[in-house]
Amino acid sequence: MQYTRTILFRVGWEPAEWAAFRRGLIKILVITNLILGAYYLLWRGTVSLNWHAWWFALALFGAELYSYIGSFLFGLTVFRLKERGEPPPTPPGLRVDVYITCYNEPVELVRKTVRAAIAIRYPHQTYLLDDGNSPAMWAMAAEEGCGYITRSPVWQGFDRHAKAGNLINALEHTTGDFILILDADQVPLPTILDRTLGYFTDPLVALVQTPQYFINVPPGDPFGSQAPLFYGPIQQGKDGWNAAFFCGSNAVLRREALARTGVRFFVRDVERRIRRALREADTVVKRAERTLTKADRHRIAPALRALRQAVRQARHELNRGDTFQEVTERFQQRAEAAARLIVAADLQQIMADLAEIQAAEAAEIMRSLNDETILAELAARDRSPLAAIETVRQLIPLLVNEAMDYLPISTISVTEDMSTSMRLHACGWRSVYHDEILAHGLAPEDLRSALQQRLRWAQGTIQVMLRENPLTLPGLSWGQRLAYFDTMWSYLSGVPTIIYLISPPLFLLFGLLPVNALSNEFFWRLIPYLLINQLLFAVISWGRPTWRGQQYSLALFPLWIKAVVTAAANVWFGKKLGFIVTPKTRQAGRYFGLVRWQLAMMILLAVSIVVGLLQLTLGWRNDGLPVLVNVFWAVYDLVMLSVVIDAALYQPTEEQ
Repeated sequence: MQYTRTILFRVGWEPAEWAAFRRGLIKILVITNLILGAYYLLWRGTVSLNWHAWWFALALFGAELYSYIGSFLFGLTVFRLKERGEPPPTPPGLRVDVYITCYNEPVELVRKTVRAAIAIRYPHQTYLLDDGNSPAMWAMAAEEGCGYITRSPVWQGFDRHAKAGNLINALEHTTGDFILILDADQVPLPTILDRTLGYFTDPLVALVQTPQYFINVPPGDPFGSQAPLFYGPIQQGKDGWNAAFFCGSNAVLRREALARTGVRFFVRDVERRIRRALREADTVVKRAERTLTKADRHRIAPALRALRQAVRQARHELNRGDTFQEVTERFQQRAEAAARLIVAADLQQIMADLAEIQAAEAAEIMRSLNDETILAELAARDRSPLAAIETVRQLIPLLVNEAMDYLPISTISVTEDMSTSMRLHACGWRSVYHDEILAHGLAPEDLRSALQQRLRWAQGTIQVMLRENPLTLPGLSWGQRLAYFDTMWSYLSGVPTIIYLISPPLFLLFGLLPVNALSNEFFWRLIPYLLINQLLFAVISWGRPTWRGQQYSLALFPLWIKAVVTAAANVWFGKKLGFIVTPKTRQAGRYFGLVRWQLAMMILLAVSIVVGLLQLTLGWRNDGLPVLVNVFWAVYDLVMLSVVIDAALYQPTEEQ
């Protein structure tokens, strides 16, 4: 920032003039970048592909298309970059609760946050939300005069939903109209509420997010903990589209917005589950009809036909807008009437068939309502026609009787923050990004902890993309859809990064070239695109150190691939992710095993550089320009990947 002030002083600009000029320049560069990128890729796809190495050529072209889409989404996000100045005046008399979420962190670490939270100037109530139910934490809260909340017995037997469940439980036990949420290590400044509550004079504002800044980051930021690009131009750009999202801490939320949004999505979820249950009920009946014997057709077929008609009628009533209670009650009545069509003489046979669906299957049905795979398996299971009738009869009543209450915090992802804010936006609420550091936190102090944290962020983001994709979620504007999808798209970079990394070795070691030739025509199209792309990035990130973040976005390619695979397995096949709270103290050790894939790629790149230059020096190849281009590319990749060596070897000094 000092550098920026020096430049402005020399050219005679006021900060407001520079900000306006920068925003205009960003718009020009975004449009220019998109035009040059489209021009380059159109030529690449129609003229330059080397079909003699078609698999390599298409793979690299696909990676370039991925990057172009990412560039488009990033450019769109910052196109409306909003730099808010001073916040509105803080209204008096608001009821505010401060939540400090914790789970087995060191007591003395949490004590610092508790004391700072109590010392916030604006009148409020402070609560420690202890999901570890620790007697030591309870005692500390009592000593400091802080409210203490842990899970109530009602949660027994239900999914705890990690941090989201902790917040939901606290909302049920407090009454503040506005809630400041802090992680256990985020020590707030006394002015945090004075600088944020003024935005809520707009009755549609549901969320005010502030940056997360870490005070324990050593020089050079070896783990890339600070995120000046995200907690700056990216969130400011999203703010311009009313898409700045909740980041889990250092944010104030409106209780009314959470409650209204929770109710709306609860209703939507119940409707989705009823429709799914009706669909699978129809499948059960159809399969039962196919298994009827000649002897059964006369006495059982009418009941199955009546049951199918009940399913069709329930679907029609849902589409007509009847209430869920009306639909389910009528369906139950019709299902029972269908069952009574079977003559009483068959009662003994019915009782024998019902043995198939005792408590175990009833439990399976309940689990299936939240799991597409289990429900499909139940629908496909072979049953006698009589047992099928009873299965369908139980399906809807179990759903209605056992559905959970509405959840004001989203529980569809391990990153409840993004999902919750996206739902708020879908319901018409507004968000604000206030770019002022108002709390100081602690970043991971070792590579293992840092990677665990990033993996959880990536997994949660992919979960949201697969379960409630912003491109299809009703209620979002097109700008909000693309601003959210930009974040999700960035976590899909693992495979494209591998393609970029192996391209130089494939040429330098095996002579495989993905383009017809590295001609002047190629460079005249590529170089302007790359230069404008980098200039755009430089203008957007002006005055903020972003190099470490750029390195990690490429170097963590194995982590991004793992996140996509595990999140997809969780959403599609029910595989557990687990929830690991990021350690707040250093975990001892060196961690080369955690970056083995990056180290293997660095060895491959280094070998390819040596081989390529050696062959060129000895005159064993005469394609000097392509060799030098790929050597430069490989050196750039090595520089980007080298960050993992610093991180794996990092040991704090005694003073640190």
